Amino acid sequence: MPYTPSGFFCDRLIRERERRDGEGSVNKPLRFSGQDFSVLKQEYIQKKSLFEDETFPATVESLGYKELGHKSNKVKNIVWKRPKDICDNPQFIVGGASRTDICQGDLGDCWLLAAIACLTLNEKLLYRVVPQDQSFSDNYAGVFHFQFWRYGDWVDVVIDDRIPTFNNQLVFTKSAERNEFWSALLEKAYAKLHGSYEALKGGNTTEAMEDFTGGVTEFYEMKEAPKELYKIMKKALERGSLMGCSIDSLVPARFETRTATGLVKGHAYSVTAVEENSQKEGKVRLVRLRNPWGQVEWNGPWSDNSKEWATISKAEKDKLQHQNAEDGEFWMSFEDFKKNYTKLEICNLTPDALDDDKLHKWTVSVNEGRWVRGCSAGGCRNYPDTFWTNPQYRLRLLEEDDDPEDNEVACTFVVALMQKNRRKERKLGANLFTIGFSIYEVPKEMHGNKQHMQKDFFLLNSSKARSRAYINLREVTQRFRLSPGEYVIVPSTYEPHQEGEFILRVFSEKRNTSEEIENRIEADHPVPAPASAGEESEEDQQFRTIFQQIAGDEMEISASELRNVLNRVVSEHREMNTEGFSLESCRSMIALMDMDGTGRLNLQEFRHLWNKIKQWQGIFKHYDAEQTGCISSYEMRNAVNDAGFRLNNQLYDIITMRYANENMNIDFDSFISCLVRLEGMFRAFQAFDQDGDGTIRLSVLEWLQLTMYA
Repeated sequence: MPYTPSGFFCDRLIRERERRDGEGSVNKPLRFSGQDFSVLKQEYIQKKSLFEDETFPATVESLGYKELGHKSNKVKNIVWKRPKDICDNPQFIVGGASRTDICQGDLGDCWLLAAIACLTLNEKLLYRVVPQDQSFSDNYAGVFHFQFWRYGDWVDVVIDDRIPTFNNQLVFTKSAERNEFWSALLEKAYAKLHGSYEALKGGNTTEAMEDFTGGVTEFYEMKEAPKELYKIMKKALERGSLMGCSIDSLVPARFETRTATGLVKGHAYSVTAVEENSQKEGKVRLVRLRNPWGQVEWNGPWSDNSKEWATISKAEKDKLQHQNAEDGEFWMSFEDFKKNYTKLEICNLTPDALDDDKLHKWTVSVNEGRWVRGCSAGGCRNYPDTFWTNPQYRLRLLEEDDDPEDNEVACTFVVALMQKNRRKERKLGANLFTIGFSIYEVPKEMHGNKQHMQKDFFLLNSSKARSRAYINLREVTQRFRLSPGEYVIVPSTYEPHQEGEFILRVFSEKRNTSEEIENRIEADHPVPAPASAGEESEEDQQFRTIFQQIAGDEMEISASELRNVLNRVVSEHREMNTEGFSLESCRSMIALMDMDGTGRLNLQEFRHLWNKIKQWQGIFKHYDAEQTGCISSYEMRNAVNDAGFRLNNQLYDIITMRYANENMNIDFDSFISCLVRLEGMFRAFQAFDQDGDGTIRLSVLEWLQLTMYA
């Protein structure tokens, strides 16, 4: 459901304020649905009753909307039960969390379960997602909580422990141990985060891995791997990144098949080390991998019992922690690794996911953005008339890599563009957009200039780099190496007019900054010089006559009388192709020009208003070249700028939502209404901002007086 302007922007202001207060970090996660785990647990312990979560109730709505919705036969015999009603002596975790605790049920979320299995390999990360201070015995109150990364913030999700069952068996994820429930409850919390269990059907393992770590994932096909892949892998491990690889299987992945070399097709492995080893023949590059089964290993060169180990010293063996054991972990040469595996995934972690000072951490910057139909949803480069209106982000690459390749001075960084909330909005018919991004170099003479790049810039300059393709994934990521300098990143959907939210993240090995290009908010206020006596034009004389006829002896006019005056004159300008002004527009004009607070205009106030309208009329005619009586909402950016107002993207979004029609066009009446409102609100702000610091403080009475009369 689309946000209302006031609702969306109020929410955004609140989120930004929370971040300033440190909310959303690992140590101070946001409370999902406003629920505080500690407070709820204490409340229900004191009540001596069990928590029932009204925000994710034990009903069909929490199961799903289509295959698990009201009309589905699958849900008729499902009963929600607490673990104590399912088995004797339920436990949160039995003997440590491991991959055998995760068995798929009747839900197509193997992508999620594979990520949970990977998570069990790193206890520190696991117990951040699955807090350990939970049990079915000590202070049990039927309330549990889990922590996830969600679009730039960490959130704490509270649930009750009622789980869907059929014939007293868990319907969805379960553990091999019948009395262990951490994985089932984790799945429930993740379902709550996305609105229902059914919302979890189908996905990519890396999507969940990022939600468990806050990381950003890079994908590599081995046949297209870059020449510096070994160095990339080594640096990734130095930075605490999680790394997995697999061998494509021609049959579905659930049919894992063991090859003659001991490797398993259609199966996920973890990369746990990358080292270079010295021997008589020279240096050999090695990779250590782990089969999460805890058994079944590679039997080729550099495997546990292979003859290659006899060629190196005991010190080298100790350095590599070589062990001859059937533990699922083994070494192989980097060349054999590239020949045998087909895919590599690297999940780079953000600094807040790593607290080991020995690790070389990534620098990361996160920007939130939004594509708004008719304003900032410009589509890809194929649509030059609107592409430039997309949100733009200035990237400054400040420090080159420590180990330049081919003596080339360059900065390595990863760009990740993620679209938000599409899984949660599936039940409303939302699908993933096809997304991508382009990167343009900023000319040196424009460095430090934070102005939004205009249409001509993109017509005259080709991109310096871009995502490989536009694709309908939740996130598009790619690694780049560019010279130090300033760049503009333009994220977009492939087609224009597609409305949605996104976050843009930039990870780099060295220092960088990225920020949305936001014009400084300001306004010019040219005051038209009053016409001196004897200089009245024919049009001025005509207005004076009409004004006197309508105003009468009082020589003041009301909003309805103003409407009559303006529409009589505008009707003679047939090239304007307009139906005239509405009464509401005229009320706003009175509010703008009413200097004495009478709610009416005198001749001097009216003349001042008319001079403004004539100025704005000229701007409108310029952008309404075909005399349709409307201008495009995308052109409104330029028209507002020509009228003397410098605004940022959020304000352009509001203008489009407030004044454009369903065809994303703005007619003359709406155009004038918008500029009148801008002029009036700027003038009011400046009147209150007496010290000129750009902030004002209003009482509720002052706020309502200002906004209700504007």
